Amino acid sequence: MQKIALLYDASQAVLSTFDLDEVLRQILSIAQDFFHVQNVAILLLEKESQELVVRSQVGWQECNLRVPVGKGLTGTAAAQKRPIYSPDISRDPRYIPSQRQTRSEVAVPLMVRNEVLGVLDCQSDTVDHFDPETIDMLTLFSTQASMALQNAHLYSLERRRAQQLQAINSIAQQMTVVLELNELLHKVCVLIREAFSVDHVSVLLKEENHLVLRAHEGKLTLNNTEEGHAALEEGGWKRLLSQDRTLIESEIAGRGEAGELFGEARSRMRIPLVSFGLTLGILQLDSLRPHAFQPADEQTLESVADICATAIQNAQHVERVRQLAYIDGLTGIFNRRFFELRIIEEIERAKRFGAGMAMMMVDIDQFKRLNDEFGHLLGDEVLRQVASIFSQNLRKIDVVCRCGGEEFVILLSQTNAEHALQVAEKLRRIVETWQFSGVARPVTISVGVSTYPEYGNTRDELMKAADAAMYAAKQAGRNRVCLAPVQQMGASAP
Repeated sequence: MQKIALLYDASQAVLSTFDLDEVLRQILSIAQDFFHVQNVAILLLEKESQELVVRSQVGWQECNLRVPVGKGLTGTAAAQKRPIYSPDISRDPRYIPSQRQTRSEVAVPLMVRNEVLGVLDCQSDTVDHFDPETIDMLTLFSTQASMALQNAHLYSLERRRAQQLQAINSIAQQMTVVLELNELLHKVCVLIREAFSVDHVSVLLKEENHLVLRAHEGKLTLNNTEEGHAALEEGGWKRLLSQDRTLIESEIAGRGEAGELFGEARSRMRIPLVSFGLTLGILQLDSLRPHAFQPADEQTLESVADICATAIQNAQHVERVRQLAYIDGLTGIFNRRFFELRIIEEIERAKRFGAGMAMMMVDIDQFKRLNDEFGHLLGDEVLRQVASIFSQNLRKIDVVCRCGGEEFVILLSQTNAEHALQVAEKLRRIVETWQFSGVARPVTISVGVSTYPEYGNTRDELMKAADAAMYAAKQAGRNRVCLAPVQQMGASAP
């Protein structure tokens, strides 16, 4: 009776705290002091993997033991939901070697109602150390320990929910003040990674038949995917987007699927970004640990994804409105205002990376005569079709602008003079052979080319050189491509 009274007092100490680490420490301390056991471990059940994992221990050598339910003495105790005792582990085939000095072992399931939370595992360096009374007392103690663990778990969940609600509120507040899309996407990744302690956060947005990685932040290394593009047919992206459902993958190492972004990831969560019924893309969270994401996390992170999707849609709308100010109303390509912004950016990029760049000044030959012969409506259609030819036959990173009247300017990134002349000649041939509806004669262009840094370091120097080259093409008979004259070189080049 005295033992039960002492055990009751000890159990009350376990129940007096809601901190999980303190509960575990108390359980181990009581097992050592009250039951005179030197080697004690608490293994908690991972529901997803159905494995028992050592969460806290004393007297053991360092151990990262993971025991599947149904295996070993601890796994058997969890599966059968009753204490399992092996008086001599050398004669027990169920024993999984973990500590060299162990001679006998008792595993007692930690349960609330009929649900297994884990196992209290006690090991001794003497054979048949645990008598029936001790095992009964351990079983009695385990019920109190289980209640303490469950209380600590519930308290931890409530505290985590409160922290998550605070994180959601903070993210929502910060999302509303950022309207520039690239800045917003970077902020999304940073805020979510900090608030939810994940290894990597990525945002992929839909563009035609691809998902494009627009921002990511974290520890993992991006695979060498072309410009961060993933075809929707790869890696289950299309299925995920069509279902608009969150996908948790608990163990993904070594699968090597197409469309994988990060090879080191062991688990991940993918959440569709949906705003007003429109799927914009995917929010992806990756972890270096398997089973890092639980179904209980879905609702909170889906709320965050909804906030982000709305902010992204707003930023995209603002970006479209902003771009309208840079679009030529007749041809649908960029206008002179946009050119003035981009030329400075391209020169700075060329300076930083030493990759070179080229500028092409393009003029439709004898356009005034074409207007006089065929009318302004057909002249406008020629302008639209020439702009379309340029756009369709250049790279996405190149920039085509209408600078007024029949004159265009083209910026070619990471390009030298030889390649720029090849591109210009290609465009000239296409225009020359194009059948313009209603125009009974060929339409031709004259092109002048200058390059950075050979013809200058500034916007004015490059434009002056390209304009002189275009004038030379006109003087030489039109319908041709000319590089800037030699006299344009040298003075301002580095």
